[in-house]
Amino acid sequence: MLALCAAVAGSSGCRDSSAGGTASIATSLPSADSEPADVVLAGVDISAMTPRERREWNGLAMRLLSPCPSVPVSVAECVREKRACEVCLRAARWVARAVREGASDSLVERAYRQRFDPSTLKSIAVDGSPTEGPDHAPVTIVDIADFECPHCREVVPRLDALLAAYPGRIRVVYKAFVLSFHQRAEPAARAAFAAGEQGKFWEMEHVLFEQQQRLEDADLERYAKLLKLDLPKWKAGLHSPQVDARLEKDRQLGRDLNVQATPTLYINGRELDVENGESLEDRVAEELGASQDGSPPAHPPAGSASDRPAGDGGRH
Repeated sequence: MLALCAAVAGSSGCRDSSAGGTASIATSLPSADSEPADVVLAGVDISAMTPRERREWNGLAMRLLSPCPSVPVSVAECVREKRACEVCLRAARWVARAVREGASDSLVERAYRQRFDPSTLKSIAVDGSPTEGPDHAPVTIVDIADFECPHCREVVPRLDALLAAYPGRIRVVYKAFVLSFHQRAEPAARAAFAAGEQGKFWEMEHVLFEQQQRLEDADLERYAKLLKLDLPKWKAGLHSPQVDARLEKDRQLGRDLNVQATPTLYINGRELDVENGESLEDRVAEELGASQDGSPPAHPPAGSASDRPAGDGGRH
């Protein structure tokens, strides 16, 4: 769960050197003066923990607040007393698994806040952005990306694999965030959005990432021809009011979310913690309920665009 993701190994993404970062820690209750007894909770398996892991689990379970603001007690008390917060058991299982996997207290606290704190939940409007997958899908992944970012390119086959592994249960939303040092990222985004006006955003998106080193104007036109777009209409769309508005909305979203690097991924309104290697596949499986018994979720098989189910897959 907290192991380093293969697609972003060694780096969390493409980062603008002019951007600053902000640190965050989990809201927690004060530590007790004495070492607590083992925290045993129904539905949370700690039997395989070492003595050291049990000490860490005990402290975290008693310090971390429940995910529900209306239940201001520790996550352990929330589960033990069956408080009115249905997320508590899930949160406790998550903490136990993180401890078993060797995550430090500080990493667990940071990741817990990112994963469960109500203040980190963001409402991200789709409002006309390109989407793939049904609108009613239980999991929505917002991919905030830059067409010149190599880490964004690496995410594409992983998103394809998830769409293929969970047909009808995932929706992917694309948002463009152009980094200041990528000179061809905006022309590429315009090319994709203009293709989208002819129903071929995702086809163009894949071509652009596959041909990431070739994004000059002549290249973009060649890709439009390859996709059999209406070329005059596509060229007119490159600087249309609709494409201008789409880019500006996405820029503003990036500013509002304080995006520092690409790709930035949100799953059901919560940011994936790529800085600490949180797994995209595990998070999606957890959101879909595959981890409710506390066992590590299985990763979906690797795949590509050719693995998608027949039809348009709910593309917009």
